[in-house]
Amino acid sequence: MTCSIFVFCEPLTGWCHAQANERRTKVDWAEQIRQLLQVYYPDAPKIRLVMDNLNTHVIASLYQAFKPQLARELAKRLEIHYTPKHGSWLDIAEIEIGVLSKQCSQRRIPSLPDLNREIYAWETLHNSSPAKIDWQFTTDDARIKLKRLYPNL
Repeated sequence: MTCSIFVFCEPLTGWCHAQANERRTKVDWAEQIRQLLQVYYPDAPKIRLVMDNLNTHVIASLYQAFKPQLARELAKRLEIHYTPKHGSWLDIAEIEIGVLSKQCSQRRIPSLPDLNREIYAWETLHNSSPAKIDWQFTTDDARIKLKRLYPNL
């Protein structure tokens, strides 16, 4: 069996959430976003979401999964930033996925419910003493490393 694991992480607090699904469809993504906004951050007026640029990760997916009123409410609370193809912003999530893999899922797990129990246990332990991510890639560093992306003024 294979599956897709959705991972959310908040670098400044060290909080992390992960969940395994059978697949990675638009409706699966929309449900993860609904949980993020309604369960984990119900009082946040706006969430800045940095994510990879997959065809399932679009606002239209919310409208495919939910009634228009709910989809609109969720969409208004999102500020989406897609990463460039080789963007370092995703490294933060990749680090968390690597930790999850090494500490939890680096073996055969017989079923999706078993995997999600393992992930939940890992997540609970991880979030009980979260490690903040000290991202040190500055704008000045970006202007040097990614100079082809910055215009010459």
